[in-house]
Amino acid sequence: MEKTITVIIPFLNKIVTTRNIEVFRKNNLVDKVILLSSNDENLGQDLTIITDNIKNTSTYKKISNNISSEYVLLLLSGKEVEPYDYMLERLIKISSFTKSAFVYSDFYEFKNDTIIKHSTIDYQLGSLRDDFDFGEIIFIKSNSFKIAVERMDAEYTYSAFYDLRLKISQREKIFRVPEFLYVVKQNDQKNSEDSHFSYVDPKNRQVQIEYEKVCTNHLKDINALVGPDFETIDFNANDFEYDASVIIPVKNRVRTIGDAIKSVLSQKSSYKFNLIIVDNHSTDGTTEIIRNYKSSDERVVHIIPERLDLGIGGCWNLAVQNRMCGKFAIQLDSDDIYKDENTIQTIVDTFYKEKCAMVIGSYQITDFNLRELPPGLIDHREWTPENGPNNALRINGLGAPRAFYTPILRKIKIPNVSYGEDYAVGLEISRKYKIGRIYHSIYLCRRWEDNSDANLDNEKINLNNFYKDRIRTIELLARMK
Repeated sequence: MEKTITVIIPFLNKIVTTRNIEVFRKNNLVDKVILLSSNDENLGQDLTIITDNIKNTSTYKKISNNISSEYVLLLLSGKEVEPYDYMLERLIKISSFTKSAFVYSDFYEFKNDTIIKHSTIDYQLGSLRDDFDFGEIIFIKSNSFKIAVERMDAEYTYSAFYDLRLKISQREKIFRVPEFLYVVKQNDQKNSEDSHFSYVDPKNRQVQIEYEKVCTNHLKDINALVGPDFETIDFNANDFEYDASVIIPVKNRVRTIGDAIKSVLSQKSSYKFNLIIVDNHSTDGTTEIIRNYKSSDERVVHIIPERLDLGIGGCWNLAVQNRMCGKFAIQLDSDDIYKDENTIQTIVDTFYKEKCAMVIGSYQITDFNLRELPPGLIDHREWTPENGPNNALRINGLGAPRAFYTPILRKIKIPNVSYGEDYAVGLEISRKYKIGRIYHSIYLCRRWEDNSDANLDNEKINLNNFYKDRIRTIELLARMK
């Protein structure tokens, strides 16, 4: 049987790395095993590439110079893996049959004496997240690997693999095998909440700046880059009874809806505002709380949809199209509250100052009792006026609270879903219009057991990520068009 594969293994520790080398060295399809290490210790490998950083461009160029086989198999982190007996044959066959340059698969995790299924998701045009989950094993045609490396015209310290896979995706197919082809042993799994906010952690700032450069260059290569020249907004084009409306879609939030309503009605603003609550058929007492506030304050508009199939986006559309909606529609989730009584004033002032179609604020993460939780302030300072609309395609969210110039939102409309709806409309707005930012905290985001994104399992994370990748795919196609 022909030896057609070069295996690249990063050094993790002596025991794990030795086991990985032994597993692949004994396979008849493996031509050679290359170790990425800071020293030349002999663990049974055929060659050692000396490197102090396996994530930089220089390391990938060294790998490319030492590949002579048809395929390269890359272990991303060096964790211990146990391949299925015929994994390599399967990967070769699928790469050949599907004409795919880059192949990855589902896998198992062995943790705490338990085997756990870890599914991945299909790669799309819009899979631009730098944290896309490929698993531990990547299988690439060597020629495609070499061509991509040759096209790496910038030296990156942290993001060489990100650069590599984007460059491969520009010309060839990235293919997922929905089969569990290997086991990762003692894989450290991040809490979904930690992963969700990792890209806004200040200690990751330099890494994120570099990822942004890679993504921006990719968008330029595929003719999807948008510039800082935006359509102008005429705030006097429409007449509104109210300057602003706070919109709260809600279903069964009896523990929190009262706090949210009070935080709105206590606002001090020179602008005339109201509160539109879309009560999506609550059954736990939420409806009665809203009615009590409505009976004592004429600013409260209580809407119960006729339809039973509305997600959060559909509830937003119902509120925005209502004749009582003000010139600016401002978001408040039913779990959360405004930081103080100046939030509405600050947001509307920003609209007029920035002359923008959308304003996004900054918020603090707290527990249910409003005690701050890590990472604290989420201000999305990665957004810049020059490149924010492009970098928005790489990250997984735009921030909160979100506010919109109502005529624009009425025209665009929001997808009728309950996850990612705000991200979808934000991307579409950013393609044509300026987005204003507020970088100090004006909003408290409470984390508790009933949050829709609290401690998600792998299946739910995949569903969410797949949908956001789809949103990015749709937006990319619109920008490329």
